[in-house]
Amino acid sequence: MDRMFIIAALCLVAISLTAGCSEAPSHAQPAQHNGQAVQANTTLAAAAVPAARSVNVQVEPVAPRPFKDMLVLPGQTAALQDVKLAMDAEGRVEWVGVEKGDLVRQGQELLRLDTALLAAQLAKAKAELAHKQDLATRRQALFSQAVLSQEEKDKALTELAVARAEVAEAETSLSRTVIHAPFTGRINDVAVDPGEYVVRGEPVIEMVNVSTIRITVNVPELDVRHLQVGQAVTATIDAHGTDRWEGVVDFVAYKADAATKTFEVRVVVDNADGRIRPGMAARVAFVRRDIPDAITAPLFAVVDRGGERLLYVVEDGVARARHITIGHIFQDRVQVLDGLKAGDMLIVTGHKDVEDGIPVAVQNLPLAAKDGGSADVVAQ
Repeated sequence: MDRMFIIAALCLVAISLTAGCSEAPSHAQPAQHNGQAVQANTTLAAAAVPAARSVNVQVEPVAPRPFKDMLVLPGQTAALQDVKLAMDAEGRVEWVGVEKGDLVRQGQELLRLDTALLAAQLAKAKAELAHKQDLATRRQALFSQAVLSQEEKDKALTELAVARAEVAEAETSLSRTVIHAPFTGRINDVAVDPGEYVVRGEPVIEMVNVSTIRITVNVPELDVRHLQVGQAVTATIDAHGTDRWEGVVDFVAYKADAATKTFEVRVVVDNADGRIRPGMAARVAFVRRDIPDAITAPLFAVVDRGGERLLYVVEDGVARARHITIGHIFQDRVQVLDGLKAGDMLIVTGHKDVEDGIPVAVQNLPLAAKDGGSADVVAQ
């Protein structure tokens, strides 16, 4: 019986120990403060996910502004005056007073032929004139005394007139042995040297006036109606980069070219410094019309993504892409026909670093020069 009692006592002790272990608090799941544990776990999970990065941008408020609808066409430069001076007489070249590149003034003597023969002919004609003058005077006196007839007096006067004409002819022939500059300009070519024999009509000197340059362009028939003589234009020369020259329309053709269906338009620009040379390629910008309230954007702000033209604006702190339709381009701005409206905050710096929906931080700074912008102050 004692043995059975001992066994029963050992069983009760084992049961008590088992119950105590099951009631001990678990470290993995605390019985109290469950809300604080959940909050701590949530904070740790949020810290493990990095926050979205914002891009620094600068913006420009979109507002209607005056805009010019421009037409830019290629052209060719030419001197306003370009002549080849030819001899109006023949003979041996006695003297050449200019060389290529010389600047000459209007009326300046350029070239002279040997004048010995023509000078002798002029002297002979003058001597004959003096004789005929004396003869006519004496016959007039005899006619007054009724010694000579009317016919003899008229004959003497006719011979005097012929002698005067011969002197004038000899003087003209002598003057044609000299070439004078018809205008102030540059000598572009001299085709003869002293001692050479030239014939009448042979070109001997080429002369140009480059103080004013003429640019000829071919204008399509749909655009020629916008142009008129006296209209101001702007010209650039390919050889001089972005330098601009102001000019005016000098001529608009009244008839189209049969082959190209274009109209010749001539523009003249001042070239006092001589930087433009005849034969250079040029581009002329004509104003077709003025648009007083166009929606525009800087040309550099337009982004090409897969063939689509985009502009980015700021909406509620994020960048939004706008698909746009562009119109005309004038200098560094482009007309936006669709996709942009007045009041939008257009991203003009940092636009190459953003995508649709990316958070942005607007900087209240002048536009960055690296993006080609101006120094206008952007909105906050």
